[in-house]
Amino acid sequence: MGALPLSQFEAESGLRFDDKDLLRTAFVHSSYGNEAPDADGEISDNERLEFLGDAVLEFVVSEYLYERFPELKEGQLTALRAALVRREALARLARQWRLGEYLLLGRGEDESGGRRRPATLCATFEAVIGALYLDQGLEVVRATLLPIIAQQLELVQRDALHMDAKSRLQEWSQSAFGAAPRYRVVDSSGPDHAKEFKTEVTILGVRCGVGYGRSKQQASTLAAAQALVNLALSAPADDELEGAAEDMPPRDELLAKLEDAAQFEARSTN
Repeated sequence: MGALPLSQFEAESGLRFDDKDLLRTAFVHSSYGNEAPDADGEISDNERLEFLGDAVLEFVVSEYLYERFPELKEGQLTALRAALVRREALARLARQWRLGEYLLLGRGEDESGGRRRPATLCATFEAVIGALYLDQGLEVVRATLLPIIAQQLELVQRDALHMDAKSRLQEWSQSAFGAAPRYRVVDSSGPDHAKEFKTEVTILGVRCGVGYGRSKQQASTLAAAQALVNLALSAPADDELEGAAEDMPPRDELLAKLEDAAQFEARSTN
């Protein structure tokens, strides 16, 4: 299929470009340049604009998160930003703007489904942002992106609520400290047909939560749920909280222990 006219993109997106050549370049895939050179023997593709747009997008998202969440630490902000600008998220935005339908592709790339390929759509979205920055400036980029970022953040937070406690704790622990939580059954009681397990979860050797359950899986999930509460992260579901209560240090003290453990680990590996 051929590409739709870019005047239609401007009309549908509400974005107006003074430099139409810059806008066109944002939609030129490298495969098109290889097959349709200009009079000088080559044509500019969108890869340089993609490079610029990636940096602009990361800055705007970082600035938004920094102001929106003053209580979050660097690792938590980094994890949120990564979720907002990951390939799948940007490809979804590109589909909303129908960017694939405006792409200039080589014949082989077009016939092989390039207009729908997530990596291509992600790159095109970044290229359009780069072009918009050069053409209209940072304030227009902010005005364009901030409502989108807010919507994406709602999706990310909603998805987080549907992740089980162990997955949420793992994601935070890896992003904040580069270490995975460890679970250990520390006690069990009761007859074989009604045994109750006690499991603790540690991060870098620091005990963060304890859980009790009729199975090891349930006990470890409840331990992770308590750890999330202790660390003041996303609140787990009510069924995860049941049976998870255990006296633990205050959040600030727990985080301080984790920071100390992380620094000790870093010194040990150097």
